[in-house]
Amino acid sequence: MSSPRRRFILASASPRRADLLRQLGLPFDVIPSEIPEVLPPGPVKDAVTALALAKARAVARRAGPAVVLGADTAVVLAGEVFGKPESPDDARRMLRALRGREHEVITGVALVEAPSGREETAAVVSRVLMREYSEAEIEAYVGSGEPFDKAGAYAVQAAGGALVATVDGCYSNVVGLPLTTTRRLLVSWGIECQQLLS
Repeated sequence: MSSPRRRFILASASPRRADLLRQLGLPFDVIPSEIPEVLPPGPVKDAVTALALAKARAVARRAGPAVVLGADTAVVLAGEVFGKPESPDDARRMLRALRGREHEVITGVALVEAPSGREETAAVVSRVLMREYSEAEIEAYVGSGEPFDKAGAYAVQAAGGALVATVDGCYSNVVGLPLTTTRRLLVSWGIECQQLLS
């Protein structure tokens, strides 16, 4: 007789993360963490991992027996962290700064099991080179409304992808959830993911 399937929860309100997680073919519930998305001080890789862990812990405390996945993504250009733009002017500022330059997209991923308290984290870094887009393109993109809930003010998987020249590393990481790393963590915890290749 097989053991009962553990409840699996995504601790994120991001529709992009939910869409990516569905690609792994496992059932999950969505319970946003509702904690402030403020990066703790320190190296960005450590900070996004710590925030991902805090999100997963917050949901695990109230969800009952479950495995909870938390994630947090930051865009970093020359040491400056670009979060979600607070206004159209902030989005323009970010897009102008990124134009023609390479930046890093860093995602921290955390698994927390309740009630055992087992935890594991990982972080993934991708490098993105933006093309030399025009001021008119910035205005049109900001006017579309798409930048406003995206770290770095662009969505690589949507219209913002036209602003990108190249992605070096994990593409799904740039969207918000590194699938290969997430799948590896889940499988190591005995959580079955869809077999994608025979």
